Amino acid sequence: MSAQPRNAAMSHSEFELIRRFFSEQGVQRADVPLGIGDDAALLTPPADQQLAMSVDTLIAGVHFPLDTPVLAVGHKALAVNLSDLAAMGAEPAWATLALSLPEADEAWLSDFARGFFSLARKHQVQLVGGDTTCGPLSITVQVTGFVPPGQALTRSGARPGDGVYLTGTVGDAGLGLRLQQQGEPHSAVGATLIRRLDSPAPRIATGIHLRGRASSAIDVSDGLAADLGHILAASGVGAELHIEQLPLSAAFRELAPADAWQAAVSAGDDYELCFTLPPGEEHVLTELDCPCTRIGEITATPGLRWYDARGNELSLERSGFDHFSGQQP
Repeated sequence: MSAQPRNAAMSHSEFELIRRFFSEQGVQRADVPLGIGDDAALLTPPADQQLAMSVDTLIAGVHFPLDTPVLAVGHKALAVNLSDLAAMGAEPAWATLALSLPEADEAWLSDFARGFFSLARKHQVQLVGGDTTCGPLSITVQVTGFVPPGQALTRSGARPGDGVYLTGTVGDAGLGLRLQQQGEPHSAVGATLIRRLDSPAPRIATGIHLRGRASSAIDVSDGLAADLGHILAASGVGAELHIEQLPLSAAFRELAPADAWQAAVSAGDDYELCFTLPPGEEHVLTELDCPCTRIGEITATPGLRWYDARGNELSLERSGFDHFSGQQP
């Protein structure tokens, strides 16, 4: 992890911040001969594993509200990347971190590091390098994980007749964001939804357990409709989903807007897994470490179709978040 000093007077303090907040992290993996402190890290990939890599950038005011607790920002910066590894069935190993900061705020860095490394220790992820620079607040994290050859979960394996499943619940984070944007005092129920927005739980164990069983998988980051659409496009299939089967939390149901089901399937930031299982593989659900719900089935007819409890086809007004659509998340 290197610093980009603006002048010689600031150089020492910036390197000191790196040493204080990012060098001593509590995770020291045997496959990292050389981590933070040099021009590059030296890593030893396992001989019998493929590497799964993912990178995400979080921009203040776009990916998290400006008043988000810094501890949560640190957690989420790593969590969204670990969620990508979960969707591939990969075991996390290494991370790099690039921070752009308006100023070298020690209190901010302390809270950010605590949030980041608390999650890193839980999944035995070692920070092996990165960069710090002065500028508008943005956070880029790259993660690397391991997966046995031929066992990675992908978006392209769904087949007609497969069931469509979701871990956890959907819509909580999107409704939490809506509540936060309203700028009003939050009830205990509202605070629960905001915690789901701030502190997603990557489904690492679930993804690993789905290896060799799920025919496809993706994490729900931009909204269920949009993300499932990626599976359908990659697999060349369609799907029928039943809105009464959507897993909605008690908190969501209590504070849900009038367009509840549409909000639930178009909101992002849930970071649950959406996956497909071939017939006969349903027994795997009892072995997972989190609740899973069947919400529909894969069809040969292209397109994503929504049905109510009476079998009436419904129209979805918005599929999910797109950075370049001009819509607000």
